[in-house]
Amino acid sequence: MTGKPEHHYDIIIIGGGAAGFFTAINAAEMMPAAKILILERGKEVLTKVRISGGGRCNVTHAEFVPNELSKNYPRGEKELRGPFHTFMTGDTISWFAERGIELKIEEDGRMFPVSDSSETIINCFLTETSRLGIKVLKNHPVRDLQKAGELWKILTADTDFTAKKVLVATGSNPKIWEILNNLGHSIVPAVPSLFTFNIQDERIKDLPGLSTRASIKVVGEKLKGEGPLLITHWGMSGPAILKLSAWGARELNERSYKFSIMVNWLPGYSSEEMTESLMELKMVHPKQQCGTYAQFELPKRLWRNLVKAASIDETTIWANLNKKQLQNLSRQLTECVFNVNGKSTFKEEFVTAGGLALKEVNFKTFESKLHKDLYFAGEVLNIDAITGGFNFQNAWTGGFLAAKAMASGNA
Repeated sequence: MTGKPEHHYDIIIIGGGAAGFFTAINAAEMMPAAKILILERGKEVLTKVRISGGGRCNVTHAEFVPNELSKNYPRGEKELRGPFHTFMTGDTISWFAERGIELKIEEDGRMFPVSDSSETIINCFLTETSRLGIKVLKNHPVRDLQKAGELWKILTADTDFTAKKVLVATGSNPKIWEILNNLGHSIVPAVPSLFTFNIQDERIKDLPGLSTRASIKVVGEKLKGEGPLLITHWGMSGPAILKLSAWGARELNERSYKFSIMVNWLPGYSSEEMTESLMELKMVHPKQQCGTYAQFELPKRLWRNLVKAASIDETTIWANLNKKQLQNLSRQLTECVFNVNGKSTFKEEFVTAGGLALKEVNFKTFESKLHKDLYFAGEVLNIDAITGGFNFQNAWTGGFLAAKAMASGNA
């Protein structure tokens, strides 16, 4: 005996973030008599919700086909297919609508509260926990989690708690992963995901803020992607780069973030097809200076830089370009190689690949396959997504299914 006071609950949720609150609220609604506690290690709850989407909270994504939705998860795609058939985007929209919060869809599919404020979501969660009598304790980091007969025992600095059921929703918390590892669970080491590429290159040096569609592949890997690419002061960002960083999180970590990418500024064109198109331009605009007018709807400044990179003076007229120069320009347009030297975190939303091994979880219930009455939700699992509201959708889906499983097991 430690001599510390001990408190008993039906359900204890470790982690006061999105997944933890969502699970607690749903469990309380399904089990009105249950005594539920949320333990948060920090002095504030829902901190990631507050900064998400630049303070607007990117609640989910307007993808309504389960199999398509699951394709946005580099780790977790296969495992989430089934759960998404039970609770996904439409259910999330309805859940918030029932609580007076309307969501809107932006052009890129991301969904935000109409208020454009993450406080709307935070206030909803805090109001609901208060209404349902869910206890929330801040500044309570968990020191250990142990099985005590039919119950779970949770040790914090000044209080010991017991619970019939425990849900872990602590995100990328190495201390909790260590505790789970001690319980026999396998942990996949965490590496960064969703990052931008640091590139110093004359061809993009004077182009920060420029955005264009491109296809990209990592030289020497099978990794490739297509989408909007944004040039920044430190290199490249945008959806195409972020997707590559998510799918290649492990491979790029192994390369210490030093690798090369090949950019095709005109997806759909091969180098050979581009050379033919440039020869046609030479015939159609023989007297035009090749650097004056951007071709193929490329941004003008990018076009000029690529012409220069092909060792062509921009005042040269098309008629005077030889075959070698046309081939050089074709390569700059379709096989443009850049050396990446390091990465930068994407905004404040630090996402990692890694966590509890998925083979040890029952994805019908989000319960541990090793220990009865131990559940998981959110990024504590080795599940992560590309940017756009998908990580939150994983939290809502896991939290709902875990709550449902805990409630049915209590009946």
